[in-house]
Amino acid sequence: MIIDEKLRWFGFWTLDRLRGGQVRKYYNQIREGYQKGTSIEENNKKIQKLIAHAVRTTEFYKEYREDTPLEQLPVVNKDTFRNNYDAFLSDVYKQASDNRIMCTSGSTGTPLSMVQNKDKINHNTAGGIFLGAVGGYYIGMKEAFIRVWVNNVRKSKFQLLAENMIMMDSSAMDDEALEKMLGVIEKKKVKCLVGYSSALGEISRYIKEHQVDTSKFCVRSIIPISESMPVGVRQDLKKQFGCPVRAWYSNEENGIMGIQRLEDESYHIDTESYYYEILKLDSDEPAEPGELGRIVITDLYNYAFPILRYDNGDLAIAEKKVKNGRYQLFLKELYGRRSDMIYDCNGKAVTPYIITNNMWDVKGVKQFRFIQETETSYTLWLNGDREKMNVEDILSRIQPYLGEEAQIKIDYVDEIPVLNSGKRKYIENRCEKYKGK
Repeated sequence: MIIDEKLRWFGFWTLDRLRGGQVRKYYNQIREGYQKGTSIEENNKKIQKLIAHAVRTTEFYKEYREDTPLEQLPVVNKDTFRNNYDAFLSDVYKQASDNRIMCTSGSTGTPLSMVQNKDKINHNTAGGIFLGAVGGYYIGMKEAFIRVWVNNVRKSKFQLLAENMIMMDSSAMDDEALEKMLGVIEKKKVKCLVGYSSALGEISRYIKEHQVDTSKFCVRSIIPISESMPVGVRQDLKKQFGCPVRAWYSNEENGIMGIQRLEDESYHIDTESYYYEILKLDSDEPAEPGELGRIVITDLYNYAFPILRYDNGDLAIAEKKVKNGRYQLFLKELYGRRSDMIYDCNGKAVTPYIITNNMWDVKGVKQFRFIQETETSYTLWLNGDREKMNVEDILSRIQPYLGEEAQIKIDYVDEIPVLNSGKRKYIENRCEKYKGK
């Protein structure tokens, strides 16, 4: 098994070398930027080069000057891309035969297709390999990827063989499905688990409730994706499998952009591939140091579909470390989708982590969803063993963060549905006042 994995590792890099070594080149750049920081001067050159290309080759940016500073370009989002799709396509790349189409899941709206040129694909590959290695996953390791495998992301038998991967579908996560999953993970000697945080959380819950003996499992690395994972779930998985649990920060349209650090819950961003701005919640002005703001991404290598100042809907508090003309960026707190933010009775934004981190160890709770209905009323859906749930304990954990006026209603349900993408929504804001935020 180890020989087979090493052959895949060396085989990949040998093939890359025969093709010109672009992935290795980018891998080394990303590794250096991660370890030493990214050159501010070189980063600025990349940004201006991308802007000049976008002005020359796309309809959307043609009215701007090639030397326009980044901050003078408009902030865009998924709706901007959908409504002006053809205008964002570069005339130089849109007919290229080696382009790739990436599709968002459409969890919170209409799916979006995004074109990537070959150089961007190579950079994504390099970033994935490096950030995978940081998390303990190496090319060739037996991997189980847990997600909803819709047609546009399904892999062929040849791809699965080449990547040593098992596709595990998270559409069904009942106890029968979880038992089968764990059976395959043990029998196939899976070494890396990659998957939606909620799916990995369900596996952890099943192990705990059924006292599954994991001592014979071979898992060495767990990488949650797409959703935030409660601290307690992360700690449980780490104990259950005896390996690091480090989440990727990623999306379909850009790629893998960062990885969670071992020492805390923050994310180390790949600043060689992406330039991040953190802007205020209610304007396009830069957020103050330590202030919660919107993540706005400039993808430095997608020339087929230039992504400049893309507000992807996530919120974060960032820390930028600068030394000797180089910088590193850390997302100290990552709050996920703006639509998942909740607010206390005084209208102050409250991180959804106060809910997820307080619910993870409540006895009897199998699934939950917390919903803000109005400015002062909330609903908590609970699925599980009602006799074991201590509602007073649950309310005492949550209410202090929301205010004395908060009215929290408990609804017991038999099942909490997942989104079309297979992700499980823990937090939802239905209050009309906050829908535009």
